[in-house]
Amino acid sequence: MTGFGKVTAELPSKKVTVEIKSLNSKQLDLNTRISAVYRDKEIEIRNELLQALGRGKIELSIYLENIGKETAARINFPVVESYYEQIKALSDRLHLQEPSEWFRTLLRMPDALKSEVAEPDESEWNTVHEAFVEATRQLIAFREQEGAMLQKLFEEKIANIAALLVQTDLYEGERIEKIKSRILESLKHLSEADYDRNRFEQELIYYIEKLDVNEEKTRLDNHLKYFIDTLNQGRSQGRKLGFIAQEIGREINTLGSKSNHAGIQKLVVQMKDELEQIKEQVLNVL
Repeated sequence: MTGFGKVTAELPSKKVTVEIKSLNSKQLDLNTRISAVYRDKEIEIRNELLQALGRGKIELSIYLENIGKETAARINFPVVESYYEQIKALSDRLHLQEPSEWFRTLLRMPDALKSEVAEPDESEWNTVHEAFVEATRQLIAFREQEGAMLQKLFEEKIANIAALLVQTDLYEGERIEKIKSRILESLKHLSEADYDRNRFEQELIYYIEKLDVNEEKTRLDNHLKYFIDTLNQGRSQGRKLGFIAQEIGREINTLGSKSNHAGIQKLVVQMKDELEQIKEQVLNVL
């Protein structure tokens, strides 16, 4: 399920921004980009995200911006002095002119600048952690808003399928009469022929049972009710709803193949259309 949260925390000499994005995924796929200052907190943050978000493709970014006069970069005096002596000696040996801009030359050399990463104190980390918790809360609120929209969609689609199922009863009498007429017409052709009556009765019973769709309609109705019951149970029902949607699809397909009636088959096509919209969106449910 998609979601987004972003919070900025102001510290005396720096500004920390926490940003969390969530996309659909069958499991937890967590990617983090955390400033080196807070890297030792990564395991703690990962565990909190796992408990709070469950699953999804999660991207977490914690980055900081220095806003004070002090900077973490420092000139590495011994290294710069060594470069100066070496360049000066090289100029004398090769009879070359010394650089005209020593500072630009020396400060571009490798390791001329060093960054000192200061460990955050407890107060600073508490501020950053509060920003992380608030960003997570924003993402969850985003998910809940989307979830409410999905629930409304599912309820509407399930109700549509249930209404279409009820409409199949309008064709049941006509369907049965057609089946009876077909059987009676076949019996007329067999009245003068020699056949095994016991075997014929067995085949006739099998044929009637094969065309009976009452069991499929009952199971389909039960699956529709079970889908709504599961939907109302709260979080972490996405996989279960997906399995129920598969069972609904099987009963709809069987109803269409056994009905042997154009009117019912048209209703079945409409049911499949409603179900496909459910299957597309059920992947967004946790």
